[in-house]
Amino acid sequence: MVFKRRDRRSPLQVLWELIWPRGGWTRAFHYVKHRVRRLPDRPERIARGIGAGVFASFTPFYGIHFVIAAILARLINGNILAGLSGTFFGNPLTYVPIGVVSLQTGHFLLGTEFHEGAKQGLMRTFARAAGDLKDNFLALFTDRDADWQALDQFYDEVFFPYLVGGIAPGIVAGVVCYYLSLPVISTYQKRRRAKIKAKFEAIKKKAQADLPNPGNPG
Repeated sequence: MVFKRRDRRSPLQVLWELIWPRGGWTRAFHYVKHRVRRLPDRPERIARGIGAGVFASFTPFYGIHFVIAAILARLINGNILAGLSGTFFGNPLTYVPIGVVSLQTGHFLLGTEFHEGAKQGLMRTFARAAGDLKDNFLALFTDRDADWQALDQFYDEVFFPYLVGGIAPGIVAGVVCYYLSLPVISTYQKRRRAKIKAKFEAIKKKAQADLPNPGNPG
């Protein structure tokens, strides 16, 4: 097959590269930035898509940030592919700071208490909740009893405060990234159009120079 990888990765390697890409996050960031700038769309739509993706990173819907970003980008007439790329803002290096800010803001708005120890195991908390949800789902088809107490506590102490608290910082981060990316994308596209135009002009001049001159039979 033409597109088949020569070096087949093990499941462990695939999982690790989701956490730490080949070449590191700096290289991955520059790759995403390069792909976003080359999207064939208006700078305003691309920037709106990026803002939508950044906002999606502040939601507690881990695993479906792409879906949230695509829906938001569609709603605000943004570029959907740019929205998917914008979710790169949420990565293993930023998940904890984003989660802590969202939880603190959410508990403040709801008038509840934020436990400082939550930030130490934020990802573990979500992983345990996902495991409990899976076990309760499987209990529907077995003779085991479903236990929703842990999930109820997770919803009250983590998920709902995170959902409420992520709105404000998510909007702020999305708007900031919109205004930062808009001039960068606009400048890049203008330069790229100028380069393409210059290349066509050079090709045109070369073609004209190669044409035989009717007044010069030799």
